[in-house]
Order: sequence, then C-alpha cells, then structure tokens
Amino acid sequence: MKNLILIGPPGCGKGTQSNILKEKGYTHVSTGDLLRAEVAKGTELGQKISKVMESGELVTDELVTELLKANIDLSSKQYIFDGFPRNVKQAEILDGILAGADYSVIFFKVDIESLVKRITNRRVSEDGTQIYNLISNPPKEDGKCDVTGLHLIQRDDDKEEVVRKRMDVYTRETEPMVGYYRNKGVLEEVDADQSIENVTEQINEVLN
Repeated sequence: MKNLILIGPPGCGKGTQSNILKEKGYTHVSTGDLLRAEVAKGTELGQKISKVMESGELVTDELVTELLKANIDLSSKQYIFDGFPRNVKQAEILDGILAGADYSVIFFKVDIESLVKRITNRRVSEDGTQIYNLISNPPKEDGKCDVTGLHLIQRDDDKEEVVRKRMDVYTRETEPMVGYYRNKGVLEEVDADQSIENVTEQINEVLN
C-alpha cells in the first residue's frame, strides 16, 4: 500500500474517507492529535509545543516536522496525512520526511459554492449526537431532532461567514498544492460532489 496525502476544502469528506481507509490497515495521522499526545507525554518536544500553544501562537513548521519524525514509522506502517500539509512549504517538508517512501496524493475536487450550501444547511441536535441537513436529510419536524426530540442548532463554525473565511484560507493557502503535486506526477483526483459510496469507489480505483 502507498502512503496517502488527502487534500481538499473543509467539509469535502476527507475525514469520512479516512475512517473507511483505516479499515484497510492505514494509520491516520492527525497533527492535532499528535500535538496533544506529545504534550501529555511530557517529553522535551512536548514541553516546547506546550509553551507555544499556551502563548496562543501557531506551532511552527519546524516543530511539526520534529513531531512527525518522532511519531511515524514508514518502515512498518502506511499513513494517511490529512490536515498536513496545508501549504506548499509544508508539502516540501513532508517530501523530505517521506523521502524514499511511495505515496499518492488524492485531491477531493468539489464545487465550493455547493460545499458552502451543504455546510451552512447542517444542523445538529443540542446534545451533538444527531446531524441533519436541511436540504438532503431534513428532520420530520422543522427545528426538532427525530431521535432525541431536542432542538436543532447551527454550530458557529457552520455559519456562512465563518465557512466562507475557511474556504478563502483554503483557496489561498492549500489549493496551490494541487499544482505542486500535479507537477510531481503523484496527484489523483476524485469527484467529491458524489455520494460517500461513489467517492470510496473512486479512491479504491486509485489505490488498485
């Protein structure tokens, strides 16, 4: 199996497909989880990271690089990288970490306006256990969860202003990686506007 790097805008389905891929034996690399785990272990690296996080600053690329090198074993595992890299500079850093390892990049191609519409129409039950979409999966009774009977709410990060800001950051920072990886000959595209099952099928074709 090849290592995989997943890129695409927020809400395009990378997390869902990562969970499906883990069932095939992949190890999912979440830099956020690694950061928290390293801090909890109290290592020298964890203490450096903790100081940065406590100050409210972003963890530097150099620290993330050190973190990845300390926590991945390319000789015995195949990884899914989702959330890192976020820009071309980080892609170059990951190239160095993956030197000699086989990998493919899967680009989740999606219409941004359709994605914004999908995310901003998402609603969750007040206890956070049930998720609806006012367009594709509406509740039977407007504003009320079918399962719990609780009110449905829109999370702050699903509001249109916030969603559009996230999309702007993606377009500015992350989308240039598509050209970077295409030039390296490792980019594969999937149509992420399709159903979950269809996207899974497309990814399986890439992997075979």
